Amino acid sequence: MDAQAPARKVVLAYSGGLDSSIVIRWLQSRLGAEVVTFTADLGQGDELGPAREKALGLGVRPEHVFVEDLREDFVRDFVFPMFRANTVYEGQYLLGTAIARPLIARALVEVARRTGADAVAHGSTGKGNDQVRYELAVTALAPDLRVIAPWREWDFKSREAMLEYAEQNQIPIAKDKRGEAPFSVDANLLHSSSEGKVLEDPALEAPEFVHQRTISPEDAPDKPTIFTMDFEKGDPVAIDGERLSPAALLTKLNQLGHDNGVGRLDLVENRFVGMKSRGVYETPGGTILLAAHRGIESITLDRGSMHLKDELMPRYAELIYNGFWFAPEREMLQAAIDLSQQMVTGQVRVKLYKGNVTVIGRTSPYSLYDQDLVTFEEGKVAYDHRDAAGFIRLNALRLRVKANRDRRA
Repeated sequence: MDAQAPARKVVLAYSGGLDSSIVIRWLQSRLGAEVVTFTADLGQGDELGPAREKALGLGVRPEHVFVEDLREDFVRDFVFPMFRANTVYEGQYLLGTAIARPLIARALVEVARRTGADAVAHGSTGKGNDQVRYELAVTALAPDLRVIAPWREWDFKSREAMLEYAEQNQIPIAKDKRGEAPFSVDANLLHSSSEGKVLEDPALEAPEFVHQRTISPEDAPDKPTIFTMDFEKGDPVAIDGERLSPAALLTKLNQLGHDNGVGRLDLVENRFVGMKSRGVYETPGGTILLAAHRGIESITLDRGSMHLKDELMPRYAELIYNGFWFAPEREMLQAAIDLSQQMVTGQVRVKLYKGNVTVIGRTSPYSLYDQDLVTFEEGKVAYDHRDAAGFIRLNALRLRVKANRDRRA
């Protein structure tokens, strides 16, 4: 599509909030475009009915208002594949926001095809990562679609100017939006993230009221919670023997994590666009899943596979964080990761206690753990201790050569 040509019909990623409602009116009035709204239920916990009503109230035609439940797609096709790699960004962040964006982008493209739209739009700011994630994903899936980013184009200089525009255009403004919002929140079934305002100074501890999905570890029960999780080919399938759908299983883990104060993270991260940002993340179910998955891998993956996965993981995490979910290199890594999971099947026993997650047991029909090999007692499997001497001498050879050279120098 010609980047200079006006968009006739635009599919907007619509949350139902004030900012995205302003985007609807701006697209209609400034660009003269017909607006299609798409709202995804990713388990953010909000009632999505009002989003439909707000869109209709802003002149969006009923057949152009799309609200879809994508919770199962989100967990099955995005969250679980990511966790097969034990993915963490910069050693801590479980990528709860980043992993949702390619799914929303894919849905925007699908709705654009169904409605004959020639453009999609998002409400991400010009300072954040999400603008990059949306636009890279849309380009990978539909390079013919134009992507409109109002925050990079409109002339609003302040929050007050946006509120004034909303009043002039009969856009409802919630009372709390007229004051100073204490922080912004993004949430889905995997996590919640809080940023801005009271959290901008990284030297100050986050107030307790910031936390959305967990009780304080200090307030968690004095008695631990113990349960089992079953895995099949790297994915969790059951808790305490009850088989659950992907979304239902993550929901159950979230509740267990919430009740035990598990999954809080206060992080200063490096954004892809170049700046650092401070966020408070809560990923109760994901934190449990990561520990349990590593637990079942510990007895089913051999050393070479496990260590190679750990080497690949930072690159894989960076690709997701930076918005390259649909890039060929991410798909190549995913294929290798998925191949490693063919025997990652079995059961893990997990203990939660005051913010901590501990794997206390693991079993698998494909276990590589051989008690006869590791016991200090004489085992049934032949293992000649004297073989270790030659093994050590060969590995020490280069060290001996270097030490002798350095001594002569």
